[in-house]
Amino acid sequence: MNSKKLKTTLLRAKDIFLDFASKTSIHGVKYFGCPDRNWCEKFFWMTVFGLSVCSGALLIRKVYDKWDQTPVIVSFDEKFTPVWQIPFPAVTICPEVKTPITVMNFTKEFHLFMEQSFKRNRHQTRDDTLLAMMQLCDRTNILNLISKTMTIPNKRTGESYASLIRLLNIPQTEMLDDCIFLSERFNCSELFSYTLTEEGVCLTFNILSAKDMLRTNVLQSSDPYITEQSEAPYWSLELGYSRQANITSYPRRTLGPGYSAGLSLFLRSDLTNHDYLCRGPIHGFKILLHSSSEFPQVTNKFIRIPMNHEVTVAVKPEKISTNDGLQGYSPERRQCFFNSERHLQFFRVYNQANCELECLTNFTLLRCGCVKFSMPRTSATPECEINQFWCMWNAEIELLEMGPIGHKFEELNFRAKCNCLPACTSVQYDTEITQANFDWMKWARTMNVSAMAVRGLEISRLGIYYKESQFMTSKRSELYGLTDFLANCGGLLGLCMGMSLLSLVELFYFCFIRPFALWGQQGDKKQIEHDRGSSVVDEKNIAVKGD
Repeated sequence: MNSKKLKTTLLRAKDIFLDFASKTSIHGVKYFGCPDRNWCEKFFWMTVFGLSVCSGALLIRKVYDKWDQTPVIVSFDEKFTPVWQIPFPAVTICPEVKTPITVMNFTKEFHLFMEQSFKRNRHQTRDDTLLAMMQLCDRTNILNLISKTMTIPNKRTGESYASLIRLLNIPQTEMLDDCIFLSERFNCSELFSYTLTEEGVCLTFNILSAKDMLRTNVLQSSDPYITEQSEAPYWSLELGYSRQANITSYPRRTLGPGYSAGLSLFLRSDLTNHDYLCRGPIHGFKILLHSSSEFPQVTNKFIRIPMNHEVTVAVKPEKISTNDGLQGYSPERRQCFFNSERHLQFFRVYNQANCELECLTNFTLLRCGCVKFSMPRTSATPECEINQFWCMWNAEIELLEMGPIGHKFEELNFRAKCNCLPACTSVQYDTEITQANFDWMKWARTMNVSAMAVRGLEISRLGIYYKESQFMTSKRSELYGLTDFLANCGGLLGLCMGMSLLSLVELFYFCFIRPFALWGQQGDKKQIEHDRGSSVVDEKNIAVKGD
């Protein structure tokens, strides 16, 4: 009985297939069940059809991989962007001379410290100030001064290194003079604020306030990282300036290119403050141009401003924006984060630089149990001592080396876990630098400046301006959307097999709907035959009774 049912089912399936082959729009299938074709011809068409199916599947798989792995393309925007639509670059200026000679003679204090390091009658506060100064010394010099086997006592007072470094820094009035922005002369303290960096206390122009950039409720509050107080209620990195913003809104911006529309100032350095043991033979200033929402990290990338020179920096912005249509994609597919998607522990604004600084901070804390004085930290996180300099240095190198091996050992890779993708909207400032000798002594004489007022000084002049009034913006947009993917699949199916959407509907119909319809018709047929049989029996019984 079971074999009979199986045979009946197979016959019905054959009938359905022959019906499908004779009526489908898919090319080549009609030859499978054609009764006037021999098996050789049928085998040929089956082979051709199989190759077409395999070819179509292979090509569709390639299209899918491209859609899945590279759905985003970075291209130029359709129109230029005027420079007044973005903030003027933030400028961080760090002096090579870290403290006035009247506050600390590092060379003298260091040699005295090494001679009496094992005596107990040393002045604790003075020792801690020297240790704080050592945190600011050039890395190469520190490597020469401190060997891996040398043990230097830790800080013994309750003051943090950041607090001690703030007491060492050179006042702003002794570094900057004659600050001009948009052809208007300002008191330099109106334009610049203090920022705590790995280079010590630096001066920064046009940076966001701590309230707008940092999570001040998480960070330690005893030593401010940013002293800027100007808020930016009408600007954000992703949306730019709002309609409520005017030309004086913060962060500051310019209306056009040229030296007169930029920032210019004089940088001063006192020759008596130069110390060669701590910072080496090079003196002057380091400057960093960065986005207003980016916390400055001067050591890794900077422009050196030598003394007695005039340096002009022509800026060409580079902006990348992201189409709103990509918000539905995962960050890994579009290779960027919107600010609302990525939460940083210490920063309110997400960008790659802030994320990498936080990553280095967390990795240093993991390796050394402490962080550098300039790194963002909570009140419970200790600052690293000078004896832990090698640990901090090795942690930074180790984190950098994780980049090339991130794809092989991702489960062991701390850098991969940080996942510091670029921000979906970012602004970078490309620079062209020119410099020339600056005979400021002759200039001072022509300006009737007293020789006593400039004795022992070195002066440089710095100018920063936009090179052009407009710049080309790049944008991330969708390369292959779902519509493009379906269109490509339809084209490949039509090319290989002559299929369309209705062909798929036909296939679904003959696989699922048609068998149930035939099964229903078969049941109705049996019921009709059963009813007819019952009627015949009833008629015979009536005839018998009549006889």
